[in-house]
Amino acid sequence: MRQNRIRRGAAVAVAGVLAVGVLTACGGKNQVPSIGYGVDTVVASYNGGSTVGANGGAAAVFGRVITGFFYTGPDGQPVADTDTGTAKEVPGEAQTIQYRLNPDGVYSDGAPTSCDDLVMAWAARSGRFTKAGPGGPVPAFDAASTAGYSDIERVDCQPGSKDATVVFRPGRHYTAWKTLFGAGELMPAHVVAQAVQAPNVVAAIQSGDQGTVERIAEFWNNGWRLTPGKVDLTVLPSSGPYRIESFSAKDGLVLVQNERWWGNAARTPRIVVWDKNTDLKGKVEAKSIGVLDIGAGSLGEVSLDGLAAETVPGRGVEQLVLSTGGVLSNVNARRALALCTPRQELFDQLGHPGFETPKTGLGAGPLNSRTVQQDTLYYGAVTGAADKYKSVDVAGATAALKNAGVQNPTVRIGYVQPDERRAATVAKIAESCRAAGISVVDAGAADFSATQLAEGKVDAVLGGTASFPGPAGASVATEAAASLRTGQGLNFGRFGNGRYDAIADQLAAEDNSTTVLNLMTEQENLLWSEMPSIPLFANPRTIAFGDGMKNGIASPTRAGAGWNMDRWVLER
Repeated sequence: MRQNRIRRGAAVAVAGVLAVGVLTACGGKNQVPSIGYGVDTVVASYNGGSTVGANGGAAAVFGRVITGFFYTGPDGQPVADTDTGTAKEVPGEAQTIQYRLNPDGVYSDGAPTSCDDLVMAWAARSGRFTKAGPGGPVPAFDAASTAGYSDIERVDCQPGSKDATVVFRPGRHYTAWKTLFGAGELMPAHVVAQAVQAPNVVAAIQSGDQGTVERIAEFWNNGWRLTPGKVDLTVLPSSGPYRIESFSAKDGLVLVQNERWWGNAARTPRIVVWDKNTDLKGKVEAKSIGVLDIGAGSLGEVSLDGLAAETVPGRGVEQLVLSTGGVLSNVNARRALALCTPRQELFDQLGHPGFETPKTGLGAGPLNSRTVQQDTLYYGAVTGAADKYKSVDVAGATAALKNAGVQNPTVRIGYVQPDERRAATVAKIAESCRAAGISVVDAGAADFSATQLAEGKVDAVLGGTASFPGPAGASVATEAAASLRTGQGLNFGRFGNGRYDAIADQLAAEDNSTTVLNLMTEQENLLWSEMPSIPLFANPRTIAFGDGMKNGIASPTRAGAGWNMDRWVLER
């Protein structure tokens, strides 16, 4: 059961917080019935499989609201969630996974969970459903990534059944299949069927009913977007131990126990999520936060009195994601920016606040890869191409600009404000690149979105893996790889390289270590040559728990500290 799994990962030291009211006494202490959870993501959609939902931190907020067959554990690994159901790879000529939903599974609105949910998830993220666009067919679904799902040939499902058989394309073996149909991404198909006035989504998808599929896609893209004060709870049923009660700018995103949850009940009745759009610093100082998960240094000088914080290197890549259009359309202009970016200085001054630099592993020096984790055996062997960009080379940057035919360019770097560490990062890059004739402008804004990069409103995004503003990264590089693949939703810089795509596809199905090493080396050389992004360092995360917190376990990954929020117990 889940209460046994929460021991995975390193426990975090804990100390003080505020909440209103008490529950039953235990050993002279009372349990607090409501815990404030502060996290530096921007809650924008209930649908974690969509581009806006993935970038909006759905995994960190809704992982225990919309459950899946797997969730991201505190070490970044996919972990089976048998409360949702079971997934088993079975022998056969084609890769085949049998999924069986828990017979007791039911949404908070009373509708049973069913294989319809898997069919819709696959359809949305397979990339095979298109609609007419101004220049020809375009994807009907705004999926964050099609990784793995595009390799699926079909999902066998009788509408309403608890069983599904997922069959991959002949000759294709997707090694990271446990990242599919995960927490925060397996959305309620019955809600969509009702919205598009169809008996179910399965028949329309299996028959290729274009009109109905387009209506399904329209709802999947936009029907679960979240705006404070304008929430329709009827389209937001929960399949987890918590459900949404309300969402407003004043009261935050309020999660309460889901009475229909069939597993172990959430141990704290109420969790209030305060995201990046709220005054997180003010909430911390007012002692309204019982769990805090933020980029280290992002709040600047703030008293964490009553909270014991641990700062650790995260699985997310702190990086500049670059546009491949506008002033950076020429690869030499992107190289010039990389050559004048003080990667070593940024790491020394901002990349490891509050913890000693380890000799190896996560956080050991500037990050030299966008897709390979520092604590893997491959990392040191494949990242030699980064050496050219370790230190500032003004002469090299100036020469690269000349080769690009660009004079005195202005590069606008966007990020979600307030964020004092990222503001300092932009300032240091601006100071360093000025000598090379590049003007760097701080384009951070409270309403900034990574989509502004694709729209040409900025020239670079300063963020984590896949441009996430908050918790990011996992031990499996699915999102990192997808954010550089042609046509993917998370590829905000619109980078496209056929050889990179081919390497990424081969790596997803390769288990021979020698072949993997060779492919990763080629991939790294290609990325440092084409420069779609500039990796800086492992995103340092400050994670804090209040005094008396039980089962608080840090997770410096895309799932954030809230990965096991249903086990939190705060006593005082």
